[in-house]
Amino acid sequence: MLEKIKATCEYLQSQTTLRPRVGIILGTGLGGLVNEIEIVKTIPYGEIPHFPLSTVEGHHGQLIFGTINGVEVLAMQGRFHYYEGYTMEQVTFPVRVMKFFGIDTLFVSNASGGLNPEYVVGDIMIIDDHINMFGTNPLIGKNHSDLGPRFPDMSEPYCKALIARAHDIARKHGIGVKQGVYVGTAGPTFETPAEYKFFRIIGGDAVGMSTVPEVIVARHMSMTVFGISIITDSGVPGQIVEISHEEVQKVAAAAEPKMTMIIKELIGG
Repeated sequence: MLEKIKATCEYLQSQTTLRPRVGIILGTGLGGLVNEIEIVKTIPYGEIPHFPLSTVEGHHGQLIFGTINGVEVLAMQGRFHYYEGYTMEQVTFPVRVMKFFGIDTLFVSNASGGLNPEYVVGDIMIIDDHINMFGTNPLIGKNHSDLGPRFPDMSEPYCKALIARAHDIARKHGIGVKQGVYVGTAGPTFETPAEYKFFRIIGGDAVGMSTVPEVIVARHMSMTVFGISIITDSGVPGQIVEISHEEVQKVAAAAEPKMTMIIKELIGG
């Protein structure tokens, strides 16, 4: 794996003179942040050695180098999911590459289902913790000490300082935000009513099919992480209705400008 990571990193270094310290992973329907980037270089995933390909609608599948408010960034417009048939190593491979490229702060976003009865569709939730319900872990297997320790600490998976700053930014702009726990599942099915109830009982505020593997790997490599979700449907008893991927994209796109404003100021403020 190390050889592949280094080869991919060397390829990217040959494509741009930028050396960003900030990485961004954009989730379903949340690619609008790209419009805030002064783009220097765009590379389709298919041109990047050892990179998987996005197969999900709403994930454009390209790596973008540029600046936000003068800060150099590297953004993934489209992520990879375990349910696409990729291994955990493949799902998290881009995060490994980011670290070797020089990224030390990672911003992750996603669309998720609300579990907390105080949440409504369209809400923005700052992630302060997560629960891994994938049934596996991206760190299972031989540990490479060049990447991180065998038993990484996860007492602060999401940076408290960035969370506090995000709340300040939201208040300044009059944006209502929630803060809570994200439950990560393998998918690709949306949850049953009983599963929604279970995830709420064990402490979840929102549920989705991504983010957790990338954050585990990022923290394994001592990267600072900020996570944010847009609540695109409700898993609260009495509010559960049939949902489709298209509807998730639509709701995410409508709420995305508020999320973009928060992340933009976190990065460039």
